[in-house]
Amino acid sequence: MLGLTVPRHRLGAVLAGFSLVAAGVAVQVTPAAAATPHRILFDNAHAETAGNADWIVSTSQPDPLSEDSSPSAETDWTGALSSWGVALQKTGDYSLKTATSALTYGGSSATDLSNFDTLVLPEPNTLFTTAEKTAIMTFVKNGGGLFMISDHTGADRNNDGEDAVEILNDLMTNNSVDSTDPFGFSIDSLSISSDYPSAIGDSSNPVLRGSFGTVTKSLIASGTTATLKPADNSGVKGLLYRTGYSGNTGAFFATSTFGSGRVAFWGDSSPIDDGTGQSGNTLYDGWNDSGATNAALALNATEWLAGGSGSGGGDDGGGSTCTSAQLLGNNGFESGGSTWSATSGVITNSGDESARTGSYYAWLAGYGSAHTDTLSQSVTVPAACTTATLSFYLHVDTAETSTSTAYDTLKVQVLNSSGTVLSTLATYSNLNAASGYTQRSFSLAGYAGQTVTLKFTGTEGSTLQTSFVIDDTALNVS
Repeated sequence: MLGLTVPRHRLGAVLAGFSLVAAGVAVQVTPAAAATPHRILFDNAHAETAGNADWIVSTSQPDPLSEDSSPSAETDWTGALSSWGVALQKTGDYSLKTATSALTYGGSSATDLSNFDTLVLPEPNTLFTTAEKTAIMTFVKNGGGLFMISDHTGADRNNDGEDAVEILNDLMTNNSVDSTDPFGFSIDSLSISSDYPSAIGDSSNPVLRGSFGTVTKSLIASGTTATLKPADNSGVKGLLYRTGYSGNTGAFFATSTFGSGRVAFWGDSSPIDDGTGQSGNTLYDGWNDSGATNAALALNATEWLAGGSGSGGGDDGGGSTCTSAQLLGNNGFESGGSTWSATSGVITNSGDESARTGSYYAWLAGYGSAHTDTLSQSVTVPAACTTATLSFYLHVDTAETSTSTAYDTLKVQVLNSSGTVLSTLATYSNLNAASGYTQRSFSLAGYAGQTVTLKFTGTEGSTLQTSFVIDDTALNVS
């Protein structure tokens, strides 16, 4: 109920099981165009080398340059994706790394997604964890590029009961950020033995007509396709189709957008296989197949996803155009503690206060004793967006009786990667107590092109409770 005047007891209905997470975690401020503006992360933490697969750019991980710092041929790096990696490296415009541990976003590791423009998932063979799915989807929503490469249904290379079709569909349909067909397509449960899918006639498309060449055909050597659903996402587009198919069915290569980010899908791993790799693997040279233009397709798509020249995007991970979007993940707290970092018990469905909508909300302070609570989330404000408005609904109730002294406070702040406060947007206190929720709004347009942390800090004095209750947050950009 709104209007609590007694100290809170975070028991019973408080959401259980969330670990104590330090709020205000440092995240990287996206740099301006640098010597290596296009930062690509290839995943190798989900059985990408199981069985005969060898989907790595190099055996030197995370940095392929440790194997050969100036590669000129695909054999200078060891892996079935070495041709892809070497081709990018030779341009001088790309920085490549390989992830060998769980994918994160907004953390401090060298392979945290906040350090990259594009994530490549080359036929993953183990399910992503809940935290990883949140990280991937938030990364894309905030301006990252996602390259999903599947294989045919039943290609369970590590015999764990999951194949790439199931794993990538699970990423899109079972995550805390948006599970309502966010990219506008689903991957078909098919095993197509062979085909040479043809490109659509679009001379202006940067993936089909990019700086790495013109795409005419690709290759299926046991693969699958996708079904497009433009009613769910108008940005989805099929670029190459299985023979005899068009429109919303049989798309072998498709692109889409999500939030401020970009997405590409490829229905087979054979086209990216260059036939070289670690000893003992049975590989197939689809990269150099004379009946297809797979190299141009892979490289053009990488350039487009990373916002490279000719892609219609910029070098800042946000592109040169702004897509209107709401950027905060789990903005109404209905997925519990996902996406947010918070002190224990802050995100709750306790009946002692009330959500504005749904069941969950964020409750800071309210103990009636000296206490500090924090709630934070990192977010990238796209460089091309001229409007960025942070909003949230706030309810304050208190047992304090003073009409002039702020004993308990809630600060709303913007922090940089070092945890330094860039701005205190507002400070509320027991003097702002009122019945019901009030919407508060602030412009963040000045942080365009940066990844920042939005942080709420509730601080309570030694006696008499004040509760700061937050719900229905948003960061709308346009």
